[in-house]
Amino acid sequence: MDTAAGAEMPYCMLYSGTSSGLPLLQRTSVTLPELASGDVLGRVLLATICGSDLHTLSGKRIEPTPSVLGHEAVAEVVQTNNSLYAVGERITFSIINSCTACGLCQSGFPQKCSRLRKYGHLVFSAENQLYGCYATHVLIRSGTAIERVPSHLPDSVVAPANCALATMVNAVEQVTHMTSCAERRCSALVQGAGLLGVYGVALLRSKGYEPVYCSDTNQSRLDTVRKFGAIPVLIENADSCSLAIPEASVDVVFEVCGQRSVLGDGFRCLCIGGSYILVGLVHPDSRFPFTAEQVIRKCVHLAGVHNYNSKHLKEAVRFLADTSNAYPYEELVSPPFPLTDLPAAIDAANTQRYHRVSLKP
Repeated sequence: MDTAAGAEMPYCMLYSGTSSGLPLLQRTSVTLPELASGDVLGRVLLATICGSDLHTLSGKRIEPTPSVLGHEAVAEVVQTNNSLYAVGERITFSIINSCTACGLCQSGFPQKCSRLRKYGHLVFSAENQLYGCYATHVLIRSGTAIERVPSHLPDSVVAPANCALATMVNAVEQVTHMTSCAERRCSALVQGAGLLGVYGVALLRSKGYEPVYCSDTNQSRLDTVRKFGAIPVLIENADSCSLAIPEASVDVVFEVCGQRSVLGDGFRCLCIGGSYILVGLVHPDSRFPFTAEQVIRKCVHLAGVHNYNSKHLKEAVRFLADTSNAYPYEELVSPPFPLTDLPAAIDAANTQRYHRVSLKP
């Protein structure tokens, strides 16, 4: 092993499936790869556990196995075959690796690349040993957007940015394309006070949206989102999701909770000509409770947002740099668990005490 890559033998926490609701995880030694042109090898400084990984680890979502999960992280460059980045630099990187040349990449949708590879989603192999962040190192392939981390931002603030925050930058961008909210004060409802919701509220408030409501069934999370500028709205009944927000009073609604039961009330709250941005319902149980006729008569703009492109990651890092003193981002992330204690970290993440639980190799 090249000592420049760190003194400790590199390893990953290999996931081989779920049995009786419990993830099968094993510490596994890995070999540091030879870098192709444009590649960067990063030493993982801090990783965080995304909610999508919790679904995989519990068996609710099926991914190829064995694999190294994890796609949220901050890393230090330890080897590079990319002239744009130097050893010792602290970086974050896109959750996707794309060819950059196909029609979808050229059209601004690298997340839908015809040869897409996603970090934390590939079968473990000799070539793909370090394609997830639950490891000591991560291989960042050519075709992956990389951003340097400003020196004043802690690892815990930046680690989740390459997933939830970059996605919400993309989501909020959709509204300015479809409504006049850029020209007047607008109101918004964010459905869900998870990390997508927290970031969404902060982004909307920074753009002058007022009021910004945020609804959830979890009072603790609503207490947190209040610190980011939201008016919290507690959902007493998760099945009905009835909100104390007047009908047709909100310019834009963001669904970020992944619960179909919120859609009817979100649509009711939308004003004529409003926008409904769908982010969290990435699963089959997502049928609309309203008709196309209702959408047409209300002149509603519907948009779906899945992941993001490189400009959104750049904007996410810039937004954190500009607002790090305005919002308590560090409260969102737990103190780090040792990577080898990944099962305990998963248990902690499932309690929802923190928006993200962190891991340190």
